[in-house]
This record gives sequence, structure tokens and C-alpha cells, in this order.
Amino acid sequence: MKLNFSMVIICGGAGSRLWPVSRENRPKVFMPVASQQSLLSETANRISSSNPWLCVVTSESLGFQVQADLKDSEQEANLTIIEPLRRNTAPAVLFAALAAKNAGRGDVPMLVLPADHVIHDKVGFEMAVAKAVDFAMAGNLVTFGIPPTHAETGYGYLKLGNPARTPGNAEGRIVEQFVEKPAMALAEQYVAAGNFHWNSGMFCFTPNTLLKVANDIAPTLSKQVEACWAASKPASGTDSFTLDKATMTAIEDISLDYAIMEKAPNVVSVNASFDWDDVGSWDAMAKHFPEDESGNAAEGKAIFIDSKNNFVFGRERLIAAVGIDNLIIVDTPDALLVSAKGNSQSIKKVVDALNKDKDERAIYHSTVHRPWGTYTVIEEGPDYKIKRIVVNPGGKLSLQMHHHRNEHWVVITGKAEIVNGEKVLHLNANESTYIPKETQHRLTNLGDTPLVIIEAQVGDYLGEDDIVRFEDQYGRA
Repeated sequence: MKLNFSMVIICGGAGSRLWPVSRENRPKVFMPVASQQSLLSETANRISSSNPWLCVVTSESLGFQVQADLKDSEQEANLTIIEPLRRNTAPAVLFAALAAKNAGRGDVPMLVLPADHVIHDKVGFEMAVAKAVDFAMAGNLVTFGIPPTHAETGYGYLKLGNPARTPGNAEGRIVEQFVEKPAMALAEQYVAAGNFHWNSGMFCFTPNTLLKVANDIAPTLSKQVEACWAASKPASGTDSFTLDKATMTAIEDISLDYAIMEKAPNVVSVNASFDWDDVGSWDAMAKHFPEDESGNAAEGKAIFIDSKNNFVFGRERLIAAVGIDNLIIVDTPDALLVSAKGNSQSIKKVVDALNKDKDERAIYHSTVHRPWGTYTVIEEGPDYKIKRIVVNPGGKLSLQMHHHRNEHWVVITGKAEIVNGEKVLHLNANESTYIPKETQHRLTNLGDTPLVIIEAQVGDYLGEDDIVRFEDQYGRA
């Protein structure tokens, strides 16, 4: 079955309930769950169009990671829209609709998918998309309703009304009401009633239909988005651009459901009876891994002794669980999570506490991805930090300086060009340089293999925000 549609992937959020693997600078969309591919790549490869066009809407810190991730899966976006500010799903989808319209696809149905869902039943998914495309071509705004398997307080619900049918004979239901995440007693009533489905957060409509409805029922938001789009001046044929920050500041922070879907007169839900999981917590994640005879499951090397009903996630070290029950254990190089099963919705409170203490482990992993490569924090103390920096071939750090720290660079492998104040140095393995604070400097990989250096920082403040950029080929200056 070949369908004619555009695809838009919304790739944002911190996934804080999956901390410490998911963090703001490297969230859960880059995690592999059901396969060796990331959730983002699985989403992009889940269904194909006879007239393909892929747009990803994401944040500044994730843009280059999105492009690299999709390239690794042999799938590239026609357009990546970079949002300098978080403004929720309504502006994001409206920006994508404007982009599709500018690309001459205003009347082509646009399938909008979050980047972090797990769906195994591709045939069932394709059948639901076919119905959604049919309804979208008939001028409807379409959502995908998941028949609930149990009372769930972590999802929103759709109250379904009369049946709907297209000229092409696709079947659906009129959406009477969008309901926020309910308390357990109310969720149980919804499931028993039979006419409530989970709100999957997936949508389908033509850009022209969405933009017209938005202009009718959310005119202020529509004008704000159009003003930002006009100020951003996306160039024809450009595969990536950043939205204008000044005009985006004025845009309301609001979801697509609240802004448009709940108020629109022509909303239809198609029955999405395929398996579906938004993997919003470690309890949900555990369900995707096979269990042993005692109910234990693991990702990575784990040994269970006299233990039952546990989930262990760790790819770096051996984890031995002895005499424990009903626990979730998640191990990363710089943070360890131990939680009772059923409490994983509260893990966000850990991230809140870290943010309150300005602890960067809420945002960054010990290995941080940058447009030019990666750096890994090897060791740190009150007045020093040691990093392993890997610069990809052709990669170049920004021309920058620091107010509070001095840096020592030692080349381990590769060929480095280093700007150090007024000097330009060319260093090979086993050569080094010292960069005093307040000195402009830059590192470039001149070779065709990765450049590896060890950086020793010494100073009274070592935070990542102590960077003043003067020039940057990745647009961060």
C-alpha cells in the first residue's frame, strides 16, 4: 500500500521521567528501545510515502543530533526547523504546515508524529494512516485514538461520538471532547464506558486545512506564527534553518490540542488498534524487554540472584542484583537510579532537584554531543575538570574564550590546528599547548581521522556557560 502524504516529526522535550539515560541535551528520542535504531530513526522509517517529504521540528541543542541520527539510519530530512525557544506543539505543527505549503504541498495530507513512540505492528499502523489520509483529503483534522487496554492516568483521552465515513469508505468517529489526564477513578469510568480512547498525540490533516482552521479559531496564535516565519526568511531549497528568536518570544506556549483540536468543528478519530507505547517512564520501558522465569528483565549484562520482578538497564558495567524485588535500576557512567516499580512517574522530581541545585547532570551526560564531535568528562573536582575531546574530520570548535578557567590541551591522536591568542599552532600526537583565561582560542581537525585531545581545565568556575563565542561555523556565535 503506497500512500501520498508528507511526514512531520516533532522531536523535543527532555524525557525527564527516563532520567538518567534521557537528559535535556540528549533525550529519549535518541535511545534504542525495540531495535538497534533510535526511537527517532524508527519513527522516520515506520512508514513510507509514494510522494515523500520529511520535516523535523526540533530545538537548537538537538538539531545537529537529529540530522546525524537520521543520516546514520539512511534517512534524511528534507527540512529541519530549529526552534530557539520552547513553545509547545501548536506552534511547531503550524511552522511545519507553513513549510509544507511553501514546498507546494499545501493539499498533501501531513502526518504528524512524535519522535518517541514504539509501534511494532507496522501493518496495523499503515492501515490506520490510510484511513487518516482519506479523512484528511476530505477536509478533516484527524487524530489517532488508541483503544485503552486498562485504566491509565498518564494519558489524555478522546470522547468519541457518532461514526464518520469518507467517500473512500474509511471509517472513524467524531471527536466530541478532549479530556486531560484523569484521576484513576475517572479513568476506570472511561474504560468501562467504551467510547473513550487514549489520545496518542498523532495527527493528520492537509496544511491548508490546518492553517485555515487555525486562522479561524486561534487568530492571534496564527498571526504570531506567521510573523515569526516571515522574519525567519527560510531560503528556498535549504534543508535546515533556525526560526527568528525575537518574534518567537511573542508566541504563546500552547499544545495543538488546546489551541486548535479541542475547538475545531471537523475533528475525526481513526481507530488505532495497533500496539502503541509512548515509553514515558521506566515502568513502560521495562515492558519491552524479555523476562526470565522470575520476572527479571535487563538491558546490558546483569546477574540476578534470589531476586524477582526487577528491571535493570545498564550498558557500561556488570550489574549484580541479590535478594531484591520489584526494583528498577538504571546505571550510567555518572549517575545511578534505584526506584521501586510503580514510582517511576516521580523520577521527574529528581531532575527538578538537580536543576534547583544547578547540577549539570540534569542536562548533560558525561559524554556530550556537539556539532563537531563529542567530549567526555573523565574526572572533576572543585577547581579542575578533565575532558576527552573527539573532533570529527573537518570539525572545528568555535573561536571562543573563557572568563574563569585556564586550559591545557594535549593531542593524543590526529592533526590539530590551534588558534591560541595571536598564534596559530599545528600540533601532532604527544604535543601540547596552554591557553590562559581571557584568551581567544579555537581547535580544528586538519586530518581525515578523528582528532583526540585531553583537556585539563583549571579555574574557579568550570560551567559550560562560561563560553564566549566570537565565530562559529555551526551558527552558535
